[in-house]
Amino acid sequence: MDVAALDRPLPPRSAGPALPAWLVAELRSDHAGETGAVMIYRGILAISRDPAVRDFAERHKATEQGHLDLLDALLPPADRSRLLPLWRVAGWLTGALPALFGPRAVFATIDAVESFVDHHYRAQIDRLDAERILPEIRALLEHCRLEEVHHRDEAREAGEGPRYSAALRLWGRIVGAGSAAAVAAAKRI
Repeated sequence: MDVAALDRPLPPRSAGPALPAWLVAELRSDHAGETGAVMIYRGILAISRDPAVRDFAERHKATEQGHLDLLDALLPPADRSRLLPLWRVAGWLTGALPALFGPRAVFATIDAVESFVDHHYRAQIDRLDAERILPEIRALLEHCRLEEVHHRDEAREAGEGPRYSAALRLWGRIVGAGSAAAVAAAKRI
């Protein structure tokens, strides 16, 4: 699939061969993560009054919503995480809490989240490559991964990532650990 074709939603996957169970679990976690990502930006927008942060959040919320729309088209409702209400609340708090502390905390949070997401998507892409299956899903995941890397890099530059304080570095590790725990839960529930 041409990555440019991702501008159009994928048809629902009701027809065709069933997806491998490992991939359904991964896509469930991706869907939950993109749901949380939309809510992170909503949380930021609910709290922050900084024009640069708000512009950043509005632009990236739209991108995350696009990812969520793609996954909505790909993953039938029955295969989605049953914990979506929890992921919405957790996402909103992950955006709102750092917004209380200012732009650098927001950007450090996005840096941490998107660093995790880059590795998460990369692992799925690598497995699809190794198994030589489902190139259209691989293209979708790579498209999303590249946009997430762009979010990370923009946040890192805006937040002066190499100079994060010890407290923000600790917060970033907490956010990364929380993301890993959420993925593990979303794959199962």
